Amino acid sequence: MAALLPDAPSAPRSWRHGLVELAMVGGVTLLLYPLSWLVRQVVDLDAAELAIGFTAFHAAHLVNDPHFAVTYFLFYEDGRRRALGDAFPRSLRWRWWLAGVVTPLALGAWALGAVLTQSNQALGAMVQLMFLLVGWHYGKQGFGVMSVLAARRGVRFTPWERRALLAHCYAGWLYAWSSPHDPGGLRVHKGVFYDTLEHPTWLEPVALAALVASCVALLAALWTKTRREGRLPLTTPLVAFLVSLWAWLIYSSVDPLVRYVTPALHAVQYLYFVRLLKTNESRAREAELLGSAKTRVRALAVGALLLGVVLFDLLPESLDAFAAPAGGWENRLLGATPWFAALYVFVNLHHYAMDAVIWRRENPATRHLVVDVPPPAGPGEVET
Repeated sequence: MAALLPDAPSAPRSWRHGLVELAMVGGVTLLLYPLSWLVRQVVDLDAAELAIGFTAFHAAHLVNDPHFAVTYFLFYEDGRRRALGDAFPRSLRWRWWLAGVVTPLALGAWALGAVLTQSNQALGAMVQLMFLLVGWHYGKQGFGVMSVLAARRGVRFTPWERRALLAHCYAGWLYAWSSPHDPGGLRVHKGVFYDTLEHPTWLEPVALAALVASCVALLAALWTKTRREGRLPLTTPLVAFLVSLWAWLIYSSVDPLVRYVTPALHAVQYLYFVRLLKTNESRAREAELLGSAKTRVRALAVGALLLGVVLFDLLPESLDAFAAPAGGWENRLLGATPWFAALYVFVNLHHYAMDAVIWRRENPATRHLVVDVPPPAGPGEVET
């Protein structure tokens, strides 16, 4: 998500709207920690983990999977004009080709080759790339969410303040990936067994030092901003930023129950801004588009839900059932569902690449994130 600077910021319409926004962008996480503690006082931890894990697994069909799937609708919408026309500036057009054509072809060839040759190490390398980039994805989304929410409140960041925020994102990403130290060894993910690459022993302490330095820079930036402007009107943006980075990334495993729902919290944050974007865009283009803004957003939600079922259920299950070699998947290290593992990693990595285009400030559509477009007046109503 891009750091946008509005001419006419849109603030929350009421305190209720503000609370809903705070909860949707990550604030609810802060309530889940004491709730998790209370649950663990009443219910045995194993039973609690089983119940929460089971719920999170099935809730993924309604939250996590659509959050991946909707990216395809956002990215490939009006694809001809974006790739060949004037919908995007030239710099963003090249990014579109890289993320929309080159990346899926490369990832597809990688995944296809790994499964067909039954190479658990090749597929495991994709898994490790996903684990490396997911921290970058979480951190940049947190930065983007803070930037947009601040812009909607008319808050501007100086170039130095923006660099301090970004430095904290990157330092948090590096530390989360490097800690705890990985000496290398056999791991399993989605049924795929693979050997991880050994991290150098100096990586974790260096990453920690960078994180501490970035914390100092962040605090200095916020302090100078507060002194310059007399106040820091950034409660919700700051909560969204810090929760995304610290609760969901750096210390994501600090609570044994909250960690199960962290991907869903991240997805809800993402879907909140998808709804904001498409609602305002549809209202702004109501005259040239078919259907009302509500109808179009609901259609997008249904489409994302159905595509998620195809990507994470129907397609991988069909491939694992019908494309298995004679005698079944003999290589147990590859697992019993290699196509599911391959598609899961493919969609994740492609999602990261597409997001790096969709939410850039150069994308003209992102202007709809900043200023709300009011709904059209109904019959007998007067627009104000």
